[in-house]
Amino acid sequence: MSNQITRRNALGACAALAPAAASAAAKAIPIGIATNDFRDHSNSSLAKELATQRIKLIQLFFTQTDTNYWKYGGRSDLPGLTPEKLREIAAVYKSEGISIHSMGVYTTLIHPDPSERKANLAYFEAMFKAGGEIGVRKFVSEAGHYQPPGPAPGVAFDLQDEVWTMTVATVKELARIAEAHDAVVMLEPIYRSIFASAKRTRVFIEEVGSPRIRVNLDPANLLEANDLEEMFDQLGRWIDCIHAKDRKLHVSLGVPAGQGDLDYPKFVTLAAKRTPGVPLIVEYVGSKNYRQALAHLREVMAKAGLKEA
Repeated sequence: MSNQITRRNALGACAALAPAAASAAAKAIPIGIATNDFRDHSNSSLAKELATQRIKLIQLFFTQTDTNYWKYGGRSDLPGLTPEKLREIAAVYKSEGISIHSMGVYTTLIHPDPSERKANLAYFEAMFKAGGEIGVRKFVSEAGHYQPPGPAPGVAFDLQDEVWTMTVATVKELARIAEAHDAVVMLEPIYRSIFASAKRTRVFIEEVGSPRIRVNLDPANLLEANDLEEMFDQLGRWIDCIHAKDRKLHVSLGVPAGQGDLDYPKFVTLAAKRTPGVPLIVEYVGSKNYRQALAHLREVMAKAGLKEA
């Protein structure tokens, strides 16, 4: 019989120990809201609205009427976002008892044009500086997507060999920039991207090898590729934030919490055991539906014996 220790065995041993180690800290979970779909609110009115629902934490996207800059996969010059304006924004949330956990970037890291990648890294740096003005050090992003012109390639661009090597180099540069600004980037896997599974994401994070590059887990994004246990087994030690949305199996579009096939009781239980203290950020919701999604998450947590931190 062989006693050789493999990576799979090591991951399994860590997973087995995690619940026992975390049990003392697994009774409460912080809950927050991502602001990207609240485009009908100013920051001030959104702060007041969220306070009515006892929200104490947000993941801030610049999508509100007075800071309408954010574009998925793109970048912005952030016009008018002066240090004074940033402090004003932070103050309106603070006045309602709301903290900014992190800020959304979501520009593309896999673009084949070096000048585009350079510009996107500069956008990250601009966001780091903006966050630094108000004490926000965590930033969330996907690697983005790219579709080459012409006929579809035999292998999706995101999964081509040279794209992996290029993206590792790009994210290593991103880590160096983050280090200079005392920032952390939480990369979000999704099954239709370079981070197509929990294992692939874990291998990428290990290859980059920087404490500045962490993970924003969105279980709905990996539902097609991994079981919940696999997600936490592979990525648990790197997870700094978790999105709480949902998805139907074999369907591309995400939906609010409680409207898909994600096993929410198992999800919140694993989150409490494997990543104690890490917030669940409700996403894919806006003014018309966030209360229902929030109520679903809170109800599931209560039935699992978990309180809101």
